[in-house]
Amino acid sequence: MSQPSLLVVDDEAGVRESLRLIFGKDFQIREAKSSEEAVRAVKEEQPDIILLDILMPGSDGLEILKRIKAIDPEGQVIMLTALNTARTAFTAKETGAFDYVTKPFDVDALRLRVEHALEKVQLSRELERLKEEVGRKYGIGNIVGRSKPMLDIFKTVSVVASKKSTVLITGDSGTGKELIARAIHYNSERRAKPFVVVNCAALPDTLIESELFGYEKGAFTNAYQRKVGHFEMAHGGTLFLDEIGEMGLPTQAKLLRAIETETFTRLGGTEESKVDVRVLAASNRDLEKAAKAGEFRPDLFYRLNVVSLQLPSLRERREDIPLLMDHFLRLKAEEHSLPPRRVAPEVVDFFMSYPWPGNVRELENLVERLTILSPHETIMLQDLPEGVRTQDHTSTLKDEVLKGSRPLSEAVDEFEREVIVKALEKTGFNQTKAASLLGTSRRILRYRMEKLKISEENLASNNTKVSG
Repeated sequence: MSQPSLLVVDDEAGVRESLRLIFGKDFQIREAKSSEEAVRAVKEEQPDIILLDILMPGSDGLEILKRIKAIDPEGQVIMLTALNTARTAFTAKETGAFDYVTKPFDVDALRLRVEHALEKVQLSRELERLKEEVGRKYGIGNIVGRSKPMLDIFKTVSVVASKKSTVLITGDSGTGKELIARAIHYNSERRAKPFVVVNCAALPDTLIESELFGYEKGAFTNAYQRKVGHFEMAHGGTLFLDEIGEMGLPTQAKLLRAIETETFTRLGGTEESKVDVRVLAASNRDLEKAAKAGEFRPDLFYRLNVVSLQLPSLRERREDIPLLMDHFLRLKAEEHSLPPRRVAPEVVDFFMSYPWPGNVRELENLVERLTILSPHETIMLQDLPEGVRTQDHTSTLKDEVLKGSRPLSEAVDEFEREVIVKALEKTGFNQTKAASLLGTSRRILRYRMEKLKISEENLASNNTKVSG
């Protein structure tokens, strides 16, 4: 690990030499004897610590401090001054200095101040590094998918990220609603500010208001001190309200007012506080239908639904399954320090026809389980959990139709597609034999294949076993 860096800014050569002797073993030292040299050094190297004389010939140390902080806000500046007054200390700290020491300085006291300043700058730089890493992780380019539904989602996300409008993200559980919300935040100008998640389904009605808006000391029994709510935590950034459909109607009214006025009042308080927050919301329910049924406030629905994103289920983006599978195989192997697994073709076949009731989350969890527990270098069909291998796909489709979560025509098409693909695989993609096996003519089979977009090329691109 490289040494931290320290810049000494003083017009007196003796002072610079003394500070080099004190800190030379622990820091990479650079010296500057004028304001211009100091500013140039900060631009070139962004030193961790700057020891800056407050009285420089022809320039004001406080003005130099302002210029330094404008270039590198994270670098910590300790002022060196012969003026031991409270006003000097106050002015220096107000301008952005970490601390100040008086000349002639006590070496031990100076070392202690430099040590504390270094802890702060290292923490600050690490925080910035983590923010950049998170930003890269949740960038639009890191969300896996090439299907048309996902490409449409990416296009919308790239447009709305730079806006402040509310966004309502809907889709089944496990489709990646929070991932999309994070992509919106980390591709916006708010990326350096907080991204605060509130799971509305996990909070009872008695707690959700205080969690959102906070409370004042004495607001209720055991409220021994003021608590900051999630709205306040997210100031300048983004508040993501997950499963907002589970929020009670009274809290919905207060949420609507907070969004519209950009103000909130803590529980037990009387003063309104101004807040700058972008609100993103998500639900696996049909909120428009819930609003018509009186289960969700229509005015809140319309306020949230300025931009809507409907995420497809994994069944609706099957061409993404091999991509997702490969992504999770590499990711989970890395997480658990294991060599990446390969997957047998029959497992890919199975994954392509499996209904995935838990969507992408189920696929990720299953790949992680197989990465850890499979005894083979190549994951085989027998490695899959019995509950997954024996799941009745037809029964799943029937349940989805009866629950109203899938149109009958879509379920019929999916079942027919699966049967045709299996027949083609069994006959080595010989259409005449496959038609005979299915009890139909080759002409009708070709028509159904075109309608359902089944081709040998498509199946091969998804790693499905086919033969001439």
